[in-house]
Amino acid sequence: MQNVIPGFEDCLITILASPKLGASFVDYLVTIPPGGKNLTGFGEGEEEVFFYLLEGTLEVGDGEGKAPLEKGGYLYNPPGQQLTFENKSGTAAKAFLYKRNYDRIEGYAPHRVLGNSRDLAWKDYEGMADVRVKDFLPAAGNPAFDMNFHVLSFKPGASHGYIETHYQEHGAYIYAGEGVYVLDDQWIPVQKGDYLFMGAYCPQATYAVGRQEEFAYIYSKDCNRDVRL
Repeated sequence: MQNVIPGFEDCLITILASPKLGASFVDYLVTIPPGGKNLTGFGEGEEEVFFYLLEGTLEVGDGEGKAPLEKGGYLYNPPGQQLTFENKSGTAAKAFLYKRNYDRIEGYAPHRVLGNSRDLAWKDYEGMADVRVKDFLPAAGNPAFDMNFHVLSFKPGASHGYIETHYQEHGAYIYAGEGVYVLDDQWIPVQKGDYLFMGAYCPQATYAVGRQEEFAYIYSKDCNRDVRL
């Protein structure tokens, strides 16, 4: 379903996950035709925002100025900095958008991060050469960040090493290939364009199928915080 959200002009917006589903965040898929924009700003109060460009080119802005963003580009805005964007190109763009209330702790504050996934090196995931990962934010060992974004990519036939379960949540958008994902006790075929929400302690794992391309998705994971009672 397409949604009308104040501030988004000439944009097609799907709300993929929200607190009504049980998530602590909101994920959106945003299609931005030529001329589409949000110049009033997105992200209020203590909300942190992550924006990843799946297709096309845009101009994005925040409290530190404006910058061009190409396919694979991303922008993380900490609380207090609102995201703006405008499609000044002649072709449509598509973006994955995330917001979450920042879990603030004394003595730490996150900072803006602007980059492109093509500039990040692949790393073997848990020692497996046929499963690779990229980390978008400098969250490892850094309590200033309470979540991270990653891309996980599986070569055909590759899989997680085991079915895992954990306290952290995931929202995952599949942008390439095909796979089979286990959620709870169900094995579910998934492919490019699908979205998955994985709640706390949901058993989860996947393996890649098909021969045309690697199976890959972008996903969020909360981190660096104790459980609040």
